[in-house]
Amino acid sequence: MKIKHAINLHKALTFWVILGLMILYQNFSLGPWVYLALHSTYGYLWLIKDRLYPDKQWEQDISIAGGVFGFGLVSLYWIAPFILISSGTIPSLPLVATAISLNILGIFLHYVSDAQKYYTLKYKEGLITEGLFERCRNTNYLGEILIYSSFALLTQHWLPFLILGGFISMVFIPNMLKKDQSLSRYPEFADYKRHSGLLFPLLFVPKTTNSEKVTPAA
Repeated sequence: MKIKHAINLHKALTFWVILGLMILYQNFSLGPWVYLALHSTYGYLWLIKDRLYPDKQWEQDISIAGGVFGFGLVSLYWIAPFILISSGTIPSLPLVATAISLNILGIFLHYVSDAQKYYTLKYKEGLITEGLFERCRNTNYLGEILIYSSFALLTQHWLPFLILGGFISMVFIPNMLKKDQSLSRYPEFADYKRHSGLLFPLLFVPKTTNSEKVTPAA
């Protein structure tokens, strides 16, 4: 099996898990409905993305035990809806609006940047230094963090933020650093790195000093 099989199963089941929690706790208030719409839509968009422009890093073969472990790991994200629904906490309307806005922004950054990366590399190998990657080298990860931050925000609990922090430190950041190491084989990467942020867009690009300017060949 591949890594993506465990992830895709989790995405496909998310709608049913959240709906099941709503039925179990008889909680059909605003918060659970908004959460159900945001998280399950994100999951189904992931499945569409995997069909149209899959990510190579999730194509790696793993053992069945590895798949079970991977499924269990990503299932930690279901703790957020469990807390929200079981506790009966009602998020305020400004909080709901903030969560929806974060989610929409995250969806845009995540899926559009993944599409740009896939179709650019399909026709041209090398660095991607324009569009959503011009000032940020990992726009897709930034989008994913915003998406899960919106879920955690709705719960009004510290645990989902802690889980997200664990994924950022143990999965996202190592993958970003590994990507930087791979891209460093390109001569122009040093300049691109100086003009872009690892996770957040670099809005103010440092000026090139005289020592950094490249002297044209004679």
